[in-house]
Amino acid sequence: MMVTDPVADYLTRIRNAQMARHRVVEIPSSNLKKRLTEILYDQGYILKYKFDDEAGHQGTIKIALKYDPQTRLPVIQKLQRISSPGLRKYVGVDDLPKVINGLGIAIISTSKGVLTEKQAREENVGGEVLCYIY
Repeated sequence: MMVTDPVADYLTRIRNAQMARHRVVEIPSSNLKKRLTEILYDQGYILKYKFDDEAGHQGTIKIALKYDPQTRLPVIQKLQRISSPGLRKYVGVDDLPKVINGLGIAIISTSKGVLTEKQAREENVGGEVLCYIY
């Protein structure tokens, strides 16, 4: 099956897995998705992840989802795709978005790789706004 928007597919798989209260979600792998997964992990949105390059043609990413121990609610409340293949959304370094006054993160695809908006600000680069997560 050919996916036209891999980032939207990635976010939707996580969203669906959380709604179904799954512990682990499996996603077809790509370098971009691996980087997204690393950012989610670094920012504390997921428990752990494993890149399985043996499975299938391109490999898979296994992500252990994180839930609040008391309320059992997912840690990630919202995954929002911003730029899409039909309508790209680019920002300069001065217009990098702040998600809920810095409580969430924006993931930006820049010339220096895929970064959070904070890292992009430090690197002084703009780029394509992939998604918001909070």
